[in-house]
Amino acid sequence: MAVIRDVMRAFELYQPNSAADAQKLLQQYGTDAWVMAGGLDSFDWLKDRIKRPKVVVDLSGVDELKGIRATNDGIEIGAMTTLTEVVRSPIVREKYGLLSEGAELAASPQIRNQGTIGGNVSQDARCWYYRAGWPCYRAGGNICYADTPMGRNREHAILHAQRCVAVNPSDSAPALIALDAKFVLRTREGERIVDAEDYFIGPDIDITRLHILRPGDLLTAIRIPSTWAGARFYFEKVRDRNVWDFALLNVASAMVVSDGRIERIRLAVNGAAARPLRLTAVEDAVRGKAPDATTGLMAGRLAVEGAVPLQFNAYKIPLMRNLVKRAIGGVEEATWAS
Repeated sequence: MAVIRDVMRAFELYQPNSAADAQKLLQQYGTDAWVMAGGLDSFDWLKDRIKRPKVVVDLSGVDELKGIRATNDGIEIGAMTTLTEVVRSPIVREKYGLLSEGAELAASPQIRNQGTIGGNVSQDARCWYYRAGWPCYRAGGNICYADTPMGRNREHAILHAQRCVAVNPSDSAPALIALDAKFVLRTREGERIVDAEDYFIGPDIDITRLHILRPGDLLTAIRIPSTWAGARFYFEKVRDRNVWDFALLNVASAMVVSDGRIERIRLAVNGAAARPLRLTAVEDAVRGKAPDATTGLMAGRLAVEGAVPLQFNAYKIPLMRNLVKRAIGGVEEATWAS
């Protein structure tokens, strides 16, 4: 019988039952520790032997990080709450349907049953060069293999690409940005609360990660204020296959309309850059205008200003333009102009 010698590297497994114990372990082991939530992104890395932590801290036993709770000003979702729980939550569906739409379009039902909201916003880049262990910029090398004449870059960035052209893969991220969510972190300095849009970072800040968590930090909860409860929501995800696939692009918007005019709006896209992008210039441009196809067309053109396509992803420019148009003017009024 054949002997398989290429096995997953051994590691110490810790399974704390409190957030305080989890953070203590993460601070103790620092860069040697790996945080595991649902395990879906983690086991991909570990099975492929690309990531080789000495310690894995499994959060599945930390009950205080699970569940959806009403607060005085909205809701709080524990970071270890599964995507399925988010999708099925009555309060999320009733008041914050944008998030339930985004979460329901993530992956497959089986993956959503295991994957967590904290894991979804904290997963790593899905560029196949990086995931296969090529020594690219993100992995500590000195080249971006996707951004070369022979590189395969159909799924990569058209905006804010600086050395690395990998994109952020999260479906819940743009919805949380559009809902003005706050992320609650435990750090060495104490609790820290950051806006959802500031949780994510691009290669200009740190090319080795997609979020602000540092060794020893722990994402504990996501808070959504009541500011956008019951607003007019729009979420759309374009992907190659209707189940499991990551987004080529997605868009999320929360809009309040008064007397036929856009009173206030928040709009975000993902799959266009290394971080989910809040389109503040578009928000400013459409405020006070009718939410129709004309406004949507203007918004879409503004959204893609400065976009630079790679060899195989020029299609993302008209795609993003029209997704933004549909988010403003609706599907029925919009047409897929080139």
